[in-house]
Amino acid sequence: MQPLNIGTEKAFQKIKFFCAYQERSHGETRDKLYGFGLYKHEVEEMIALLIDENYLNEERFAIAFAGGKFRIKSWGKIKIKYELKGKGVSEYNVKRALASLDQDEYEKTILKLCEEKSFSLRSEKNTFTKKKKLYQYLLQKGFESSLINELLKKKK
Repeated sequence: MQPLNIGTEKAFQKIKFFCAYQERSHGETRDKLYGFGLYKHEVEEMIALLIDENYLNEERFAIAFAGGKFRIKSWGKIKIKYELKGKGVSEYNVKRALASLDQDEYEKTILKLCEEKSFSLRSEKNTFTKKKKLYQYLLQKGFESSLINELLKKKK
């Protein structure tokens, strides 16, 4: 697909709307700007302007992303961390985002997921297999193995 090449003024207006619509990562915004056919120096200048005008804020993006993935998709901290790193978010902002998650809600969520998965595995007769499937499911959701082990010990 060819870049659009729409000019810097129009590109800046479009990218402001793009960033105002929902929180965006710097990488996402940079890719969109390159898609408009802009050169590296123009893209970097616009990124700086977007940050100055508070359209772009990596910490705000990281916190919104982490909160959304946790509340909507019930992702654990490990999965959220890897996704944020994949989007090029700094280690500092990843830590801030993970710290913003409510620990009580986090524990309630893993407990709820455990109960739901246990119910779906009720026909499984072998308890070892059942626990292994439960462990794998919670691990795949991005929860910490120590937290999963603690939960499964209580579940006997």
